[in-house]
Amino acid sequence: MPAVATDFGIQKALKELGVKDINEGTSTGSHHFSNGEIIESYSPVDGKLIGKVKTTSKEDYEKMMKTATAAFKTWRTKPAPQRGEIVRQFGEKLREKKEALGKLVSYEMGKSYQEGLGEVQEMIDICDFAVGLSRQLHGLTMHSERPGHRMYEQYHPLGVVGIISAFNFPVAVWAWNTALAWICGDVCVWKPSEKAPLCGIACQNIAAEVFAENNLPEGISNLVNGDYRVGELMTNDNRVPLISATGSIRMGKIVAQAVAKRLGKSLLELGGNNAIIVTPDSDIKMTVIGAVFGAVGTAGQRCTSTRRLIIHDSIYDKVKEAIVKAYGQLRIGNPLDENNHVGPLIDTDAVKQYNLAREKVVAEGGTLIVEGGVLEGEGYESGCYVKPAIAEAQNHFEIVQHETFAPVLYLLKYSGDVTNAIDVQNGVVQGLSSAIMTNNLREAEAFLSVAGSDCGIANVNIGTSGAEIGGAFGGEKETGGGRESGSDAWKVYMRRQTNTINYTTELPLAQGIKFDL
Repeated sequence: MPAVATDFGIQKALKELGVKDINEGTSTGSHHFSNGEIIESYSPVDGKLIGKVKTTSKEDYEKMMKTATAAFKTWRTKPAPQRGEIVRQFGEKLREKKEALGKLVSYEMGKSYQEGLGEVQEMIDICDFAVGLSRQLHGLTMHSERPGHRMYEQYHPLGVVGIISAFNFPVAVWAWNTALAWICGDVCVWKPSEKAPLCGIACQNIAAEVFAENNLPEGISNLVNGDYRVGELMTNDNRVPLISATGSIRMGKIVAQAVAKRLGKSLLELGGNNAIIVTPDSDIKMTVIGAVFGAVGTAGQRCTSTRRLIIHDSIYDKVKEAIVKAYGQLRIGNPLDENNHVGPLIDTDAVKQYNLAREKVVAEGGTLIVEGGVLEGEGYESGCYVKPAIAEAQNHFEIVQHETFAPVLYLLKYSGDVTNAIDVQNGVVQGLSSAIMTNNLREAEAFLSVAGSDCGIANVNIGTSGAEIGGAFGGEKETGGGRESGSDAWKVYMRRQTNTINYTTELPLAQGIKFDL
């Protein structure tokens, strides 16, 4: 296997997770179906080859679906609390392997080690949430208009749930979906990003351990690797009633059309163009912390990353100065070194998009006040490290309307009251996350009111990134409308059924209709 950053314990982590190079016989877990072409995973940290993975062929996919549909017939009959016990054990395995998996996430994707650990913690948290939920899959009881009748509703599992995840959260988003789907009695088929396939294999290995220890059949958790062609097999498959897809708006529209064509269900988590409104009554120190982490965390590659800072003209210069000063203190480098704040972008294609965004904002009339640029030299050999940039711009600029998946922050100015800022905030096609910094109760309530933020997430005095497991996560407009994780998001993984029981000797019809024989 190629040499990697052993000084940060990567080799040890790979061994603990059972991730080997394909030439050594890739350990992929008992429910992994890949015998097709080979894809290579290179780390954006140092540009080195981590390992090779076989992709899933059409024949592999068919074999997997037979295994998955057979497993569903067994898994759905287990009482939900028993399914919860399996998820509890999975959460315990994640606790044992948190450090190793966090390092792999950091090394294969490029986010800081602390963020990698945080992502695994999200997996643990959703397992805890799901275990409690396993005893609360409740329906409603209704009063019937007919005497001697009882009405209620219940929820049943859908079947095979297809999960398509993105590179920026290579393990957590899968867990959000999978933990809930398993609790609900579904089995899962997961296509991780081809840019982070080894993270998928590691998770599959951990899940396979748990299922094997409990003598459960293969097919409850399934992994398929590859590009969009594997995704197309899932989205066009009538045997997959729900597709949960995370990625770009362009990708989401393709998935939505394919699934709708067969009248399937889609759960879409797509792009964000998230803004923080900064009012005259804001706490500047809190604003700087929230805005900087939101803009540069994960090198700006979160769907909830802060893209726009909408600042009142009376404090604009003060906030701008504080943000620029904070950017001057950022340390950029190997994300496994906990002294660094910012790691690399996922690949050189992402670097090209970053450079294009900086060029476009200037061409449209904006000004780069923190110019940014690509870093070169020792420690930056992968070509994926960039300096976070800041530009003064206008909300109507085409590049500002677009989501750039890189650390480029746009400063926008507003005047008048907070409703003007809210109009700017809502003036994009995306609707994922939003925030306002203010100590003014009226401004906060206006932001959260029916005439306020049109996003699925609206925060007061915290940034746009960093959602908690307990709340439903997702956005509106071209963000897709899906909801994952907490609250009642579990319902999308189940089918609703209304039941009426007649316990009399008569058969009265609804609405008083008479039908005498």
